[in-house]
Order: sequence, then structure tokens, then C-alpha cells
Amino acid sequence: MTTATPTSSRRAIAAATIGNALEWFDLAVYALMASYIGRTFFPENDPGVQLVQAYAVFGVTYLIRPLGGLVIGAYADRHGRKKALMLTIWLMVAGTFLLAVLPGYDTLGIVAPLGVVVARLLQGFAAGGEFGAATSFLVEQNERRKSFLGSFQFASQGLSTLMAAGFAAVLTAVLSDAAMTSWGWRVPFVFGLLIGPVGYYIRRYVDESPALRADEPVPSPVWSVFRHHWAGLLIAGGALVVSTALNFILQYLPTFGVKELGLDDSLSFVALFVTGVILTVGTPVVGLLADRFGRLVIMVPAAVLIGIGVVPLFAWVTAVPSFLTLTAVMTILGLLKAAYFGALPSVMSDAFPVRARATGLSFSYNTAVGIFGGFTPTIATALITATGSQIAPGYYLLAVSFVSIAALAAGYRTRGIR
Repeated sequence: MTTATPTSSRRAIAAATIGNALEWFDLAVYALMASYIGRTFFPENDPGVQLVQAYAVFGVTYLIRPLGGLVIGAYADRHGRKKALMLTIWLMVAGTFLLAVLPGYDTLGIVAPLGVVVARLLQGFAAGGEFGAATSFLVEQNERRKSFLGSFQFASQGLSTLMAAGFAAVLTAVLSDAAMTSWGWRVPFVFGLLIGPVGYYIRRYVDESPALRADEPVPSPVWSVFRHHWAGLLIAGGALVVSTALNFILQYLPTFGVKELGLDDSLSFVALFVTGVILTVGTPVVGLLADRFGRLVIMVPAAVLIGIGVVPLFAWVTAVPSFLTLTAVMTILGLLKAAYFGALPSVMSDAFPVRARATGLSFSYNTAVGIFGGFTPTIATALITATGSQIAPGYYLLAVSFVSIAALAAGYRTRGIR
């Protein structure tokens, strides 16, 4: 396999990371601002119903992501990672722009919530192809450092969570509730628009993946994936399940702290800010360790600890509802998440050959995220409502941890993933 130069690898990290950061910044901001978005675009008088409706739109947009993954992933496998990455960033900017400027229900009536759905579908379609193209681009720079390079795919998620939480904490601290509902929640979306031109410029001048330069394209990457690589789809998607569910639980916890535990808005978002720091810094460190000592020796224990630890952690934060407890719980979960997903992009990549990799990664990633991630806040809220137990979301995370452990075991047996 051809290896990129250190300079090219650094450019690749910047190119892949900035687009992924825009994607996850948009997602994190939407989750954190869901209560204000619900008041703006949905007509129900019950705040709880508005919140569920806003989260439902958050989940519904994930339904289009597998389609975006197949279309843009196949484009990346046939025509290059670089061209696909340039396309996705402009599509994501378009979706973010529509949500940032769209008038509310009081102005547009039923058109307003429909506009929100269109904005999220557009952003979701673009994001569907982003993961496969960007992850393939990263891990293909250097075979011996693929865990470290691939870790920047998820480190950028931590960075975007960090920025989103910072915006939420500052805005809710300095603006009144009326101002947040009127215009304050739009501020971070406007900021997100600034990332687009910068990301496009960087991606335009980066070199193509060295692996593609050494490998011939296949006629139909989509056909190849579904005909020959079903096992890869199950391994990659299954390995992702616990990570993506935990990610959305972390984004949900500040809202949980405000709505269910009565904590202060800005302090709850500060707790998420701390978690963002851990994920941003810790994930590449885990990637370095995985390249040296092996990936599964780190990931499997982390998945086990997530599974057995989340219920006691939920019980703790509900029994002692305070800012310090919420911060401690989110810190622990952030450390476990960093340990698990530092090497995850390279593990998922090894489930597919080069010329079907972006397609396979995109479809497996977006299917798993759509099922186990996009609806996680809705599921968590519904579980609390149905059971009357505030620790109910912890049992959901316990269940999905077993799915990922089984997928890692299958990757070890059938793909030689270590």
C-alpha cells in the first residue's frame, strides 16, 4: 500500500476533521437547543410534547442517512475521496443555513416544521456520505498509523461537542429564556456556516488518498457491498452501536439534568463541555496506544465497563442531583467512550476492501446511527415516561453494549481484526 508523506497526512487530518466537526457541531447544537427549537417550530402548548416533536425530527433525519451514505459513498469509491468530501461539505452548509434562517410557526404556520424536516433531511443526506469518505481518507494515509489517523474522525466529534456545549453554556447564561427562544438558539447555527468555506478550501487542495491511486475501481461499489460484504456491514455497524448510543446519551444528559433533575441550564451544559475536552484530547491518545498494543485489547474492556457501569451512574446522578454529580458521571462516561472509539474507525475500515470501503463504511455507520443513535434521546425520554424511572436509559445502554461486544468478536474471528 502506498503511504502518504507526513505533510500530506497532516493535511488529510485537517481536511477530514473540519467537515466532520461541522456535521457533529450541527447535530450537537440541535440536540442541546431542542427545547427552544420545539417552541419555535411546533404549535403544541405542552413543552414536553414540543420537546418530543423536536427530538423526533432529530431522529427522522437519520432515516435518509443510509441513502446518502450509499450515493456519496459509491461516488467516493469510484471517483475519489477528495471529490466526495468537497460535495458533502457544501450540502451540510445548505442544511445548516436553512435551519438558521427559517422563520417559526407563528410566521409560516405548518410550513415551518416542514422546513425543519427539509433542512434536517438535507444535512442528513450529506452527513450520510461524510463518515465513509472521511474515514477512508484518514486510515488510508498510513497503514501502520491507521488507528491514530482514524481516531481524528471521532476526535472531531469531541471538538464539535466542546464547541456546541460552550455556545449553549454561554448563551443560556447571558440570555433570558425569551431571548433564547426568539433568536439565541440560532447563533451557533450561524457560526457553523462559517466553517463551510474554510473546509471547502482545505479539501480542495489536499492530495487524493494514496490507496485509491494504487487500486482499480469496481463497476458498482453498492452492488459489491451488498453482494459480497454483508459480514463486513454487520461487523462495522455492530461495533459502532454502543459508541453511538453513548454519544447521544451524553448529548441528552444536559437536557435530562434540566428537565428531570431541575439543574441550572448553563451548569448542565458546562458538564458536557468537560466531556468534550476529554473526547477531543483522549481519542487520539487511545489511537496511538491501539497502533502499538492492539485495538481489541482496549475496546472490549471499555465496552464491558460501559455496559455494567451506566446503570449505577444513572442511579447516582438521580439520587444525588447536582452539578458535581452530573459532571462526574459525564466525565466517567467520556473516558470510557474515548477508550472505546479511539480505534473504532480503523476497526470498521478493516471490514471492507479499499474500493468498497467508503460505501460499506457509510451504509453500516449510518444504519447503526439511525437505529441506535438518532432515536436514542427519544427512546430515553419515552423510557422515563413509560416506566416512571429516571434510570431507565441506563438499561438501554446496557443492552446495546452486548451487541458491540458480539460484533468485535465476529471481526476477530472472520476478519482477523486485532
